[in-house]
Amino acid sequence: MSRSERLYPDRPILGCLAVVRRGGRVLLAQRSVPPSVGKWGFPGGMQELGETIFHGARRELAEETGIAAEPVSVLTVLDAIRRDDDGRVHVHYALVCVLLEWRAGEGEPIEDALALGWFTLEEAQALDTFPDAVPVMRLALGHGAPS
Repeated sequence: MSRSERLYPDRPILGCLAVVRRGGRVLLAQRSVPPSVGKWGFPGGMQELGETIFHGARRELAEETGIAAEPVSVLTVLDAIRRDDDGRVHVHYALVCVLLEWRAGEGEPIEDALALGWFTLEEAQALDTFPDAVPVMRLALGHGAPS
């Protein structure tokens, strides 16, 4: 599905976010493409027909960063809904946050990212992140429910 086909959808679009844990740190990527250029969040993308959400998260992670990781569980699901000035739904994603354990690779920003980094919860709180990034990191690191 092209980026333009994702605008003004007739139904929610299912995506997956790869929340990769490595010790006490979580991988974040800084976006290089609209929307929200420069914001930090999790690598991810659209689930493809015939693949599980776990496979989709692992595939998107490898395509975007070159990192290999093993899916563990679903952490949560996020609604990303934006409306235009007329109140029409401009974008609508249901994003499944998949926890993965790092296995190999240091990572590099292959596509859709300016930079990558492994961050502690405290370090991430100082970044310009998407609103749900830090609460999801709390879940991934076992620090309780999002606030």
